[in-house]
Amino acid sequence: MFIVTWLWRLLLLAIMLIGLSAGTLYYGVTQPIMIDEPIIYEVKPGYTTTRIGSQMAARGWIHHSLLMKVASRLNPQLVLKVGEYELTPQMNIIDVLNKLDSGDAVHYRVTLLEGKTTQEYLEALSGQKNIEMTLSGLSSIEISKKLDLPYPNSEGMFFADTYLYYKGDTDATILLRSHKKLLEELEEAWGKRNKQTPLKNSYEALVLASIIEKETGAAFERPLISKVFVNRLRKNIRLQTDPTVIYGLGRQFDGNLTRAHLRAKTPYNTYRIFGLPPTPIANVGQESIDAAVSPGQTDALYFVAKGDGTHAFSRTLREHNNAVAEYQRFKRRADYTSSPKQQ
Repeated sequence: MFIVTWLWRLLLLAIMLIGLSAGTLYYGVTQPIMIDEPIIYEVKPGYTTTRIGSQMAARGWIHHSLLMKVASRLNPQLVLKVGEYELTPQMNIIDVLNKLDSGDAVHYRVTLLEGKTTQEYLEALSGQKNIEMTLSGLSSIEISKKLDLPYPNSEGMFFADTYLYYKGDTDATILLRSHKKLLEELEEAWGKRNKQTPLKNSYEALVLASIIEKETGAAFERPLISKVFVNRLRKNIRLQTDPTVIYGLGRQFDGNLTRAHLRAKTPYNTYRIFGLPPTPIANVGQESIDAAVSPGQTDALYFVAKGDGTHAFSRTLREHNNAVAEYQRFKRRADYTSSPKQQ
């Protein structure tokens, strides 16, 4: 009888201890983690709940690393996703694990500006410091081949916009998303094009859009600049636009466009060739694409920079020469600029 009594007492004690332990564990995994402000925690490849628990305990965020292991047993389907996650003071250990399982990692932003070349886009991506660069050092042609783009040259093949990405994403992944968006926007715009356009296809529209982008300082002028180029294309007059010459010169251009440059034999010198250059000269956004496929209304064949980012448009060569004399010779502004202001 004495032994039976002690056995019951031991069983009761064991039950109490188990209950106490369970209560302690429950309290541990349901109480807020010990941080005072939102923090970023990174899950790297190969991380386990044991490793995460050890790290968080070492940093004083949780009482014991075992709590993380216990909490993970409550969700047998848990799969840790690589990435950076924001943890807040209101979260408990269960919340933390659910966050790491969700894949809802911290997003970063990168803005690819209008009028920039593909190489300048790579520089912008590299400047983020948390993007894996896989295309650095490649030419525009090599980039097109590596990304399997539909044209042999990648110049102009990316849509200027702001993109979200995760730390560790590659430059190729981001640019492919940008390319996909370009194709979508370009084809939609081409479907709404002015049916009288001399442009043969959407790629030619993209080439023209890139020239419009580089020539435009004031956004409202894009349709007018587009119409000037369309008028010249219809009349088989050379486009004679400086940005194409500069693009064709590449590293030879030192910032000062000379008469010798205008005579240079390159596929992009629109002072020598008729029609459009072979590829875009920059990447563009929606406004320049829209202007290329739906030009404004003007009979002008010429325009000259006034020096304030806008242009004077002329129908005849005489009017144009007078405008050149007025804005670039006799009344040249002290702060004159012939190029659109860079963003």
